[in-house]
Amino acid sequence: MLNIKSRKILLNVLTLMGLLLSLAISNISYSAPIKAAFILVGPANYVGWSYSHDQGRRFLEQKFGAQIETEFVEFVPEGRASREVLQELASRNDIVFSTSVGYMISTEGIARDNPKVMFEHATGSRQGKNLSNYATRAYQPRYLSGLIAGSMTKSGKIGYIAAHPIPEVIRGINAFTLGVREVNPTAEVEIEWTKAWYDPEKDIELANKLVASGADVLTHHTDSSSVTETAEKNNVFVIGYNSDMKDFAPNNHLASVIHNWGPYYAKRIQALLDNNWKSGSEWSGMAESTSKLVSLSPKIPVKIRELVANKQADIISGKFEVFAGPIKNYRGRVRIREGKKLSDDKLLRMNWYVEGVTGSLLSF
Repeated sequence: MLNIKSRKILLNVLTLMGLLLSLAISNISYSAPIKAAFILVGPANYVGWSYSHDQGRRFLEQKFGAQIETEFVEFVPEGRASREVLQELASRNDIVFSTSVGYMISTEGIARDNPKVMFEHATGSRQGKNLSNYATRAYQPRYLSGLIAGSMTKSGKIGYIAAHPIPEVIRGINAFTLGVREVNPTAEVEIEWTKAWYDPEKDIELANKLVASGADVLTHHTDSSSVTETAEKNNVFVIGYNSDMKDFAPNNHLASVIHNWGPYYAKRIQALLDNNWKSGSEWSGMAESTSKLVSLSPKIPVKIRELVANKQADIISGKFEVFAGPIKNYRGRVRIREGKKLSDDKLLRMNWYVEGVTGSLLSF
């Protein structure tokens, strides 16, 4: 066990090491072309989460031209399995964007080992001298899409296919259900879990299961168009996610919730070019147009379209908060009291379900 004098010496050494690392990072300068890499959990050239990030990468190439060189690796497993790919990308790039929550711990470790490379991690919470995190407030347009779903269901049962029960996914489920219940107080949102971000066959299986049990509107938090295509085949309405899914269900698509990563990526690359990149945490949404509700169907009643437009304006202006009380949990107990709203910290740790959510309620 260290004595008091030894502890002070160790503390001083660690403080000095931290200062030297900080100075080293602050003295790094970048010049064109910036080399940027993206690590993706799913397919880059197909609709979905990974596709939306690759669209951001393509946006960088269009905006910066010869000032940037990009590369990507798709279908990279999460967890420790991603470390080798992350290290390889770090060895030849100035900045690495790791775009799934399961890369967080590996990204943090590789960032420590590569202090001259900047890292950006999507949807995580870890930060460091050369590690930032970022996300979109997709729960905002999710809520708006719930207003649409609640108004269009006749059976009062809406099916929701989700991947993993992490806070990001749970926020989306809850926001969507709040929208549904605002216009249809007795409707229920039934959850089925794929336990995978990208598993088209499981998406189809669960979508068919929900339709067979009475769901006449479907939505999803998975990384393919399979739910949308299955809804079209079953002649039930569907709301897409991650990408605009209208082309996969021309008769039954109601709207899609999408991400627009390009502006954030451009800002971070410009910071490198200007030699003023700094670690931070950014959570933007509809006000910044990084989260959007698009391709609303003409089948949606005019009064609902007007309601959605008004709510959207109120969200953007800050007049309306999705998670403002009174809100009950799925057991009917008040979780957010009237006049209160959830802080960002609590939203980022959300692990409970609102009233109206049914089905397999997994937790983490």
